[in-house]
Amino acid sequence: MKTLAKEIGLIRVDKAGPAYALNTAISGEGWEDIGAGAFVNRKYFDLAGISMEDKTLFFDGATIQDTWNPTKPAASPAGNLIAVADVMTSKPLSNLDAIAVVNGFGNTQGANAAKLTFDQTMYMRLRVFIVDLDTAASGYMVPLSDNQLGSLSPTASDRVYCTRIVQFGNNADGAYALYPVRYLLRANAKEEPEFEYLMRLKRSYELQQEPDVD
Repeated sequence: MKTLAKEIGLIRVDKAGPAYALNTAISGEGWEDIGAGAFVNRKYFDLAGISMEDKTLFFDGATIQDTWNPTKPAASPAGNLIAVADVMTSKPLSNLDAIAVVNGFGNTQGANAAKLTFDQTMYMRLRVFIVDLDTAASGYMVPLSDNQLGSLSPTASDRVYCTRIVQFGNNADGAYALYPVRYLLRANAKEEPEFEYLMRLKRSYELQQEPDVD
């Protein structure tokens, strides 16, 4: 039994007018501005040591750990919001819009068709934090929704990809921050019958080699 942990650091953004700017002096490494008030940080679990032993990783559980709610300017009015997606997948996410539109459910139409399927999604947590009337004078946002899904499907891949996407709404000017998050996977490495392992390995390779069609 192995417990795998990967951390993504704090993000601080400053809003002035319509634009958000990443505060690189305070934010952790790896954050990227992808436009329209959205930011992403990508990490991965390196499973090469397990895959070199021709073993498959079977997951017993997955979760994330974090601490405080997002902070906000004191002047933020009710209705300001931040949406946060924390995702662990067997393929790199080339189309981040697919998370917002498909969320790991089967989709067969449109530009996001088959971008992220159930078996490719080990774990996903989607949360929305808002400013409400009761706490508008505080320095924190409060949870509006919290949804989780995922398959915990086994993988023969040498990586599990961790992606955090933060989407800011049309909020008041000022500084916003989200605290670090820790991704946790609990797993067993086991040998499978040769044919089953080879088919799983083939599928893992295909997922990682899929072309970027954004």
